[in-house]
Amino acid sequence: MSLQEFVPTPDFEEYREQFKDFFHLERREDGVLLAKAHTLGGPIQLSVQNHRALGQMLKVIGSDPKNELVILTGSGEEFMMGSDPKGFEIEEADVYSWAYEYAYKDGRTNVTALVNEIEVPTIGLFNGSGFHPEIVLMCDLTLAAEDAVIFDLHFDIGSVPADGIHNCFQELLGVKRAAYALLTGEAISASKALELGLVNEVLPRDQLEARAWALADHIMSRPRTIRRLTTQIIRRPWKRRIFEDLDGGFGIQMFGHVASKHAIHGEQHIRSTVDYVREGRKNNFD
Repeated sequence: MSLQEFVPTPDFEEYREQFKDFFHLERREDGVLLAKAHTLGGPIQLSVQNHRALGQMLKVIGSDPKNELVILTGSGEEFMMGSDPKGFEIEEADVYSWAYEYAYKDGRTNVTALVNEIEVPTIGLFNGSGFHPEIVLMCDLTLAAEDAVIFDLHFDIGSVPADGIHNCFQELLGVKRAAYALLTGEAISASKALELGLVNEVLPRDQLEARAWALADHIMSRPRTIRRLTTQIIRRPWKRRIFEDLDGGFGIQMFGHVASKHAIHGEQHIRSTVDYVREGRKNNFD
């Protein structure tokens, strides 16, 4: 017998309780885990707190060897179309601390943890319209609700779009299409997203989870080692891209934010900015 024991791995029941205010977690006996992000049980309202919680949750579930496949999604009929009215008070109180501690550091963790620390297949469900779609779009497989609209609002609200969304759009759309989407806030319908290769399948919202479980059943039918090693192959393009460009992008974004000397995440500002998506317009200026 060894002189030392293994350090205990995370316990599902414990971290399900720990993250309950940010994610509804459920896991089947075969290790397929569903994580549904929410704010008070409804669609995600962006805040410093849930921004940090995402990376923390991804790291924990990636450290639990009993998790064999992860399904990530939002809650309700929208993915993320607003922000917590008081969710950026930390930014407003001390923008310099926020820029590093909560934006640069936490944001990098969110993206890198998804790609590097979850060594099992991932399925992202884009359950409705929203900004910050990169986490579900950077999953190994992505399904979208048929009425969902993908867009980025960073440039529109006075921020550099370089916190992972640039990696995501450039990898999936290519340089020219990504430039247009980031500079104009292009509203990309689910059907267009399928055509462009942003998502793999488009379904009615109420069929998304059932389809994800069916895909999980297929993937889980293969040997454990094969499933895990396959993720290392299919994520190589993501690994290269985030290694080469993620940190620099975040640095540029935070320099721009601090240099502009104004808060950009106000709930009213974001709400007015996303109105064009709700109205069915392609851009905010048309």
